[in-house]
Amino acid sequence: MAAMGLRLPEVLIILVVLVLVFGANKIPQLGDALGKGIRNFKKAQTEDDTIDVTPPKQSQLPNGGAATPASGAKSESKKA
Repeated sequence: MAAMGLRLPEVLIILVVLVLVFGANKIPQLGDALGKGIRNFKKAQTEDDTIDVTPPKQSQLPNGGAATPASGAKSESKKA
């Protein structure tokens, strides 16, 4: 905790405020929910690393990979 600049008095003040705000019965539930959230976040990160992110081949693209203009795009005309 010293790396974050929190010493024992600061941690105790934070714990007292948490107990006053949430009540003693809610603190374990909050810790459990926080732990589950962290686990799900880490799980999502590891699953994200296993996803194949290679670009699709042209044969897998719609229209055979032909470029199509974006809808609403205006073509530039030259004024003479």
